[in-house]
Amino acid sequence: MNETTKSQELDPQVRQLLLQVSTATLHTALFKQGLRNTYIQGVSRINTSNVKMVGQAFTLRYIPAREDIDSIEAFKDPKHPQRLAVETVPEGHILVSDCRQDASAASAGSILLTRLEYRKCAGFVSDAGIRDADAAAQMDMPIFCAKASAPTNLTKHHAVDIQVPIGCGGVMVFPGDVLVGDGDGIIVIPFERVVEIANEAIRMERFEDYVIGKVRNGSAVIGLYPPSDAARADYEKYAEL
Repeated sequence: MNETTKSQELDPQVRQLLLQVSTATLHTALFKQGLRNTYIQGVSRINTSNVKMVGQAFTLRYIPAREDIDSIEAFKDPKHPQRLAVETVPEGHILVSDCRQDASAASAGSILLTRLEYRKCAGFVSDAGIRDADAAAQMDMPIFCAKASAPTNLTKHHAVDIQVPIGCGGVMVFPGDVLVGDGDGIIVIPFERVVEIANEAIRMERFEDYVIGKVRNGSAVIGLYPPSDAARADYEKYAEL
């Protein structure tokens, strides 16, 4: 991915479309295009409210920690990548941490998460744990992680890079990719496909609303989903209303 693509911003109208669709629908829309590995594994929303997350990825990569380097003094370095990421992630973007799916230590706590929320970050995602989970669960900013985990990140995670391609929960994430998160988890959409996927997902959800209405009124699924020619014709009449 080139630097031009990385710098492109998500259109506000496309963002509004993505706020209206589920991650389940987005996954199917991507699957139709041959993209199978778009769901971040082992990560869930910890907020007590049903906040929806939509934004572009600002990435942070960790490697395994080493005791002689990752002492508590490491955080005094003004160039520490984790601290730099928290202070430079743009408003409306999501800080996405690649911690190699190791949740035996945290990747952030309430102080850093509060700073991200103050800076109007669109969310925090990590395939590791977070500490201060009770406080984090009450935040308005969407937070997705593997689990609560009290140990400081220095015990397991050494921050090395920001704004580089990463793997989070087994999924490739480039800076600028679009993440959508809800109660089912997180889908990663390549930036160059986001307009097409958002519009396809809206079409799919409108059809599924029609299908659910039919099922609630006693219709069988066979011949309805996926639709037969007769069901498709009926839906087209319904959509015109």
